[in-house]
Amino acid sequence: MDLRTTYLGLELKNPIVPSASPLSYTVDQVRRMEDAGASAVVLYSLFEEQINHQVDQVDHFLTTYNESFAEALSYFPEPFAFNNLYAEEYLEHIRSLKQAVDIPIIGSLNGVSEGGWMGYAEKMEEAGADAIELNIYYLAADPAVTGRKVEELYLNDIRRVKQRLRIPVSVKTGPYFSSFANMAIQMDHAGADGLVLFNRFYQPDIDLETLEVSPSLKLSNTYEKRLPMRWIAILYGQVKASLAATSGIHTAEDIVKMVLCGADVTMVASVLLREGIDHITNLQNDLTHWMEEHEYSSISMMKGAMSHQNVAEPAAFERANYLKILQSYRK
Repeated sequence: MDLRTTYLGLELKNPIVPSASPLSYTVDQVRRMEDAGASAVVLYSLFEEQINHQVDQVDHFLTTYNESFAEALSYFPEPFAFNNLYAEEYLEHIRSLKQAVDIPIIGSLNGVSEGGWMGYAEKMEEAGADAIELNIYYLAADPAVTGRKVEELYLNDIRRVKQRLRIPVSVKTGPYFSSFANMAIQMDHAGADGLVLFNRFYQPDIDLETLEVSPSLKLSNTYEKRLPMRWIAILYGQVKASLAATSGIHTAEDIVKMVLCGADVTMVASVLLREGIDHITNLQNDLTHWMEEHEYSSISMMKGAMSHQNVAEPAAFERANYLKILQSYRK
């Protein structure tokens, strides 16, 4: 059985890739993922805020006494040139992993605004990362910010990061655009080597005892795969970028559906946090069993067979499906 697939130009042994999560915090756990069958690993994210916070601290100490010691400040480098301790640990983690495992290591950089934090994409490449996942998370809470301005923010981030790198860059994005298909094509044209669909935009909650807004993390469930599944099916064959499915991938059947719609890889996190890293082996075994049972000899043979351009009824991925779903409900 040939489970090989190609993602971001990287040949992978199967389409199962652990996505960014705390499971990649240690070399030992990443090694366990490789042993369990993971074909690549996306590291936990390095956040713009984590980089800029420490840069701001350095800037504070350099400028607090600038009136008294202005002449001395000329001997200091710009604040961003100082080593960011958290970020340096991240880069060292990449170096250690490249020595410890043979599967591709994909660095994850999470941010949105233009700034020096983007330079860490280049540092990740220098540390040995095989690719970068640019995770763009932006909530346009200001009503003066137009949809077009948000789109340009995303596209400019992609262009700036791509200008710095030789290794491929995937973009993990949310679905909240007026015309996602058009936005996906724009990201493709801006240089994205891959599109990861979709970022889960975690929603805040309210603590009724303290009357404070509080973070609330809920792991995904298998139903959530339907949104990325629909858009991967629609985009397959329309973009050059690789397509990765994330959110709601819990079973081998979920993986099969995503590949049939056109995904090059499927990314898992919540199910591994629930079931453990060894569940990767179960997913791979169950995937192989399903393919044997349905007489598919390779992943490439399956890929895109149920995409928008190949399915017998393309409207099923569009508005026509809305009415059918409502009419199908029975108590």
